[in-house]
Parts: sequence; C-alpha cells; structure tokens
Amino acid sequence: MVQAHEDVDDDLVRLRRQFHQHPELRFMENRTAVTLAGRLAPIARVRSGIAGTGLLAEIEGRAPGLSVLLRADMDAYPVQDAKQVPWASGNPGVCHACGHDVHMSVVYGVAARLAADPPANGSVTVLFQPAEEIPFGEESGAAAVLADEALRGRRFDAVLGLHCWPDLPAGTVGVDRAIAMAAKDAFRIEVLGRAAHAATPALGRDAILGLAGIINMLHAGVARSRNPHELVAFNIGTIAGGASQSQVAERAEATGTLRTHDETIRERLKQVIERIARQQAAALELGLRFTWANEMPPVRNAAPLVALAHAELPGVVEVADLTEPPLTTDDFALLGALGPSLYVKLGVTGERGGASLHSGAFDVDERCIGVGVTALERLTRAVLAGRLAPAAAVAAAPAVGTVGVEAVGA
Repeated sequence: MVQAHEDVDDDLVRLRRQFHQHPELRFMENRTAVTLAGRLAPIARVRSGIAGTGLLAEIEGRAPGLSVLLRADMDAYPVQDAKQVPWASGNPGVCHACGHDVHMSVVYGVAARLAADPPANGSVTVLFQPAEEIPFGEESGAAAVLADEALRGRRFDAVLGLHCWPDLPAGTVGVDRAIAMAAKDAFRIEVLGRAAHAATPALGRDAILGLAGIINMLHAGVARSRNPHELVAFNIGTIAGGASQSQVAERAEATGTLRTHDETIRERLKQVIERIARQQAAALELGLRFTWANEMPPVRNAAPLVALAHAELPGVVEVADLTEPPLTTDDFALLGALGPSLYVKLGVTGERGGASLHSGAFDVDERCIGVGVTALERLTRAVLAGRLAPAAAVAAAPAVGTVGVEAVGA
C-alpha cells in the first residue's frame, strides 16, 4: 500500500504554517485571500471577492465532461493560540483552532496537481470560502457564497470537502455512511424582569433568578424528552445579565445550541425548549423574548460518493468506516444545494495533534496534509473519469465492512 503520509510536501507545510501564523476572522480573510490568489493565478482562472473575501479557481480538463467543486474554509477561530511553536498565531486572540489552515493547504495542493496534470475530461472549481465559524445571529459564509452571482444557478456532479479530525490518526481518512455533521439550531433567551433595590426584592422581578430556573428546567426537559438511542447535544454556552450586585436584575440572557441528526427529533426538541422557556417565564411573571438563529441542516454524504470513497481510497490511504455521526456542525451542509456532496474526516493525530477542535492547543501532525491531497485528488479524478455509480446501484450493493472507528464530536 502507498503510504501517502510519508511523502510530506514541504511547500504545503510551509503554506499551512504561514496561514497558521497569520490567522484572520470571518469575512476578514484579506491577507489569506491575497496569498491564495497569488499561488492560484499561474495555474487557474481565479475570481476574487466571492462573498467578500472568498475565491473561486477554475481548472479545465482536456475536454468537456463532468464537474467537481472542491471547498476549503478560510477563517480562524476567536481563541488564543496556546502552542509554543515558531508558527504560532501572531494575531492575539485569534487562532486556526479548527484546522482551516490545513483545509486550505490541502485543497490548494489538489488544485496544483490537477493543473500540472489536467484530467482528460471535465472541470474542477475550487472554492475558498470565508466565514464558516458563525457567531449567534450572524451570516454563514456558505450562505453568502450561494448568494454570490458567481455560483448562482450552477450545479456540480460532486461537491467535495474535508475536515481535520483529532479522533483519527494521521494517515487515515474517515468516511461517514450518511451524515457527516449534525444539524445545529442556536437560540437566545432574553428574560425581562423589573429592577429593584436588593434590600427590597419583593418590589422587583428577578431576571437572573428566572433565567437560572429556566436553564435548569431546559436541561432536565431536553434529557427527559429524548430516548436513549437518540443522538442529541444540548448546551447553554453564555449567560449575561444584571447591572449591580445591589440590584434585582431587570434583564438576563443566555445563548445555546441544540444539535441533532434526525429532523423529527430536531423539531420535537425545538418545541420542548421554547415551550419550557415560555412557561417558566410566565410562571414567575417575567417577560421573555426567544429567538432561534443560525439554523443549519445536517451535512449529508451522498451514497454514491460514499461508495466511491470506499472503492477508490483504500489503495492509497487508510480508510475508516465511521458508523456513528458526530454532533459537530459545518455550513458545508448548505453547499449540498450545488450537487451531491461528500465531507470526509482527515486524521491529524500523531507526532503532534490530539487536542480538541476549537482549543488553543489544537495542532496537527503535518503528514496529514499529504494524505488529504492524495485522497481528494483521487476522488476528484474518479468522479471526472465517470466512476461514480448511480444512486440506484449503490442502494442495491451490500454494505461495506466497518473498521470499528467511531467519531466523537469535539
């Protein structure tokens, strides 16, 4: 077997470290875009300014044929880099803690290989997408890309991407059977009370106390409204409120997320969450404003592309058949509107790596870059060569054997 991870491309490692040292937040990826455009311009037709800071690069085969979209996300995460390495982030409070530096380096590497040896037929569109990390109530970069006239109305025969995955070792690519990432629904609860002096609490309505009760009831209510086999994650991530230690709080708010895989479970629990919040507020004579935002569907892997991955990749990289989808989310889900999609997991743990995603200690074994390039190039060329089986044939085929690897969402 070819050990792709033993062939480390020093240029791509340097590129990854350059991105890591100069991370940029969502819709501010200006230096990143300039770096990518400079590298892509000699090998492809490049269009800048996609959804603000994104890029499209077009690579044509020797003759017309099928089409593939390759996507990499560009933005960094708002967390302090905790690593002691020469390429640690030089931007305080900002770090590539989710592996987007690796994603960009891999996808650029695939583009460079395809340009150097164009496929016989077809075309490849390379998308460097801004703003995958989405704060509460803000726009998804994928949604902004879909609204851009450069991609409006276009369709592809396959939409491919990958994500760094600390649960897998460098040298391995994980393939989820159907769902690669969960649906996410973010919410904000604003509790509205009445201010009073702390010495006369009966004259007020305590928004903090009310919010505390709502949070406790929500955790209990979600837990008791799901069955043991249902994969669900519920989290309250922020709390804020009050003006003084000597005042009964007039206002308090919390934000959180619900993550699910099944649409029926998703809708049931959304109703439970909102109902509990409203009932608890009413019982305490408190006002309530409840807002859902950043609603993201699951990332779904198309069955023919899953089958293609298991047919094409074992000869060049280790392949893990992932049997339990994680509860992490990604706006790659929206790009499924452009065509059947496949989102694979790139193992990154080895000499370095292993810390969880969104941690300031997150790092990778850089041998993973070669693995990612090899895997995505192989899949791209297989699609363009017409080796993608029809969905009906895939449905009739026997299931692939499991490697016994489960992905635990970070």
